[in-house]
Order: sequence, then C-alpha cells, then structure tokens
Amino acid sequence: MPPSENAPGNAGTHRGTNAGVPVPDPATVEKLRATIGSLSTATLKQLDADLPWYRGLRPDERSALGMVAQKGIASFVNWYQKPVSPAWVLSDVFGTAPTDLTRSISLQKALQLIRVVVQVVEDHVPFLAPAADQAALREAVLRYSREVAFAAADVYARAAETRGSWDTRLEALVVDAILRGESSDALRSRIAAVGWKSQARITVMVGSAPAEPNAAFLNDLRRVTGRLAEDVLVGIQGERLILVLGGVRDPDNAHPRISELFGEGPVVFGPEAESLVAASSSAQAAFAGLTAARAWPGAPRPVSSEDLWPERVMSGDDTARRALVRNIYRPLLAASNGLEQTLSAYLALGHSLEATSRALFVHANTVRYRLRRVCDITGWDPLLPREAYVLQTALVAGRLSASPVPSSGSATSSGGPGRSGASAGSEKTPPPPAARRQGL
Repeated sequence: MPPSENAPGNAGTHRGTNAGVPVPDPATVEKLRATIGSLSTATLKQLDADLPWYRGLRPDERSALGMVAQKGIASFVNWYQKPVSPAWVLSDVFGTAPTDLTRSISLQKALQLIRVVVQVVEDHVPFLAPAADQAALREAVLRYSREVAFAAADVYARAAETRGSWDTRLEALVVDAILRGESSDALRSRIAAVGWKSQARITVMVGSAPAEPNAAFLNDLRRVTGRLAEDVLVGIQGERLILVLGGVRDPDNAHPRISELFGEGPVVFGPEAESLVAASSSAQAAFAGLTAARAWPGAPRPVSSEDLWPERVMSGDDTARRALVRNIYRPLLAASNGLEQTLSAYLALGHSLEATSRALFVHANTVRYRLRRVCDITGWDPLLPREAYVLQTALVAGRLSASPVPSSGSATSSGGPGRSGASAGSEKTPPPPAARRQGL
C-alpha cells in the first residue's frame, strides 16, 4: 500500500470518513485481527502503569473500561478493513456502556484512556504491517482515534443533558414535596438524590417569576444565590418563583439582593426551619404572606411572613392567628404588671402617653416603662405605628381565643381596666355566640 503522503487531500476532503482510501493489504488486516487479544492485554498493562486513577477504580469499573478498550481495538480492525462512514463508532465501541462509563470516569479521563490505547497500537505498528504500509496504518490509527474521541465527547454530552434534565425534574419534585409537606421518608430520599449538602437552617422565599425565565436566568439565579447561601433549590410553578435557601449568609443583606432576581410584585420569605424536611411550614407561611401582601402597599421588598401577621389573619390564615396569640398575647398576660392593660389603653387612646397615664391613674414614666417592657417581651415596639398595629391585632386575636367569661363574673376579669374593660362589660352577645367565637 502506498503511503498516504502520495495521495494528499484525502483526510481533509472526506471530513471524518475514510472513503476513497485504498483498500488495505489483507495480510495486514488478518495480522491485526489475530493480535487483538495481545493488543488489549498490552493496553490494560499500559493503563495500569500510566494512569493512577485507573488503579484506584473498583474491579467492576476496571473491567468495564477494559471492555471498552478491547471493543475499540476490534472496531478499529473492522474500520481499517472497510473504511466507511464512522457513524457506527458510537454504538460499536461504547455499546451499552455510556451510562456506566460516565458514572465511573470523567470525560477528561476517558480521553486519557483513548490516548493510551492509540499509543499502544502505534507502538505495535512495526510488528503489524510491512514498512511500506506502516505510514498508512499510523494515519488510520490517528484518524480513527479522532472519531472515537468525538464519539466519547458525544456520549458525555448526551449523558450530561440527560442528567441535567433529570436533576431539574428531581429538584422540582423536592420543591413540590416541601410545599405540600410530604412524608419525611420520601422527602429525605429525594433530598439525598438531588445532592443537597447544607446542614444549616432553611429559608423559603416566594414571589413572581420573571416574564420569560430562560436558561440564562436560571444560571444567573444559581450563581448569585451560590454566593449568598450554602445551597439552593429552585422551583418555578406557573408565574411563581420559589427558592429554598440553605445556610443564608448575612440574611439582612442577602435577602434584598436575592429579591432583585424575582419579577415584579411582593417577595416574601418564611421563618427559618431546622431542615429541608421541616421546611414546609416556612413555605406555607411564605405563600400565605404572598397572598396577603397586597393588603400592605408599603411593605418592604422582601418582607418577612411574620411582619404580615395582621394581613394574614384578615385573609383567614389560622396559623398567623395562633402565632400572634402564642408569641404576643400570652407572653403579655404571663408578664402581669399591667402590661396587657397598659398596651390596650395606649392603643385605644390614640397612642397618647398622657391620656393613658390618666386613664390608668399612673405616672407617664410608668406608662413608658411598661411599653418598653412590652417591646422587650414581644419584640414589637408599640411606639412604632406599624408594630403597634401588629400588637393591636394580637390583642384582638388573643381575646377572641380566650375562654368566654361566665355571666356572673365581673367585666374586668377579661378586659382589665380602661376602655377595653368597659367594652367587654357592655358586650350584649349571649354565651352561645361567644362560644362560637372561641373556635375561630
């Protein structure tokens, strides 16, 4: 066979096919076919000597890679004997191995494997073909290795696309399970499959999604949230964007930065949860806050679901009502020292310290002290209009949830002194409706 240099242009003209190349010497082909086993053995020895990562693989993984190398050599012999379009290289060399191969080694390691196989075959060229055919055989080996490398890249690209699509669907399932409060066993299994690593507390943020949330938007979203939190799950359900954030660093600065990635309208984040399994309560609070946020036009962006307790109560959220009673009303009653009565009078008398002191027959400084105590106990400052509104809603919710007062009891036992006590004493509603209010 004349060397390939005597027929210039063949490699560039056919673009990945050996069509037009003279038929090889049948004796060379037979010798190649007879030495497939020895070439495979030499290849495995060379892999073990040159690639440290190959020595660290499990026996089944090494066996799978050895099979791929052997198939590659056998496929080269067939291709060299009948040089046609290499479209069959992908299935002939890798066969059913793409999934196993991509799980065992990376694309970089796969190319190192191909390089070793090619080197072994090249080193054996002087023993496989006469001097006149050696140049053509080397060129065929290089051309074939190029086709196998492209085939390997195609295998990994398709595997990456499949894995990316599967990861996206699995991520959406985890987010949906968190929103629905799915059973912990099933959720833990999906959390492990999606690769969640953060062990820190969880925050759920919800808001409107951008008009067209494309792949570029999702990449930017993950890039930004990756700098501000340890881990993130993204869910897009219709017009809503849900972020499950693990281990948010510096929430006071991170939450406003992340809210810029949402579409127009309010953005609400729920209370922190201990883990993903327990994050359904945070998600439910965030969605309840998103529903009620339009009742507070001046709400900050983002806004905590706890800052929307009054609006959530008015929209029928029983969780918010119980939170107001548990976190504000009952601590005030337990503190005694007239805190509940002082707060009630202060709110009822137009936030006037002087009027409150006159109504309670105490000094104005005593009123100030009690209001500071209210802030210390509840975390809400009655001197701020918005927080005073939250406190007033808590008083209303707490009184409605309290046990009804017997008809023979005094009015002050439930309402205390001041205007609120007078209102309770003048209530004309009979006991049955009061009992129904208790169940609200």
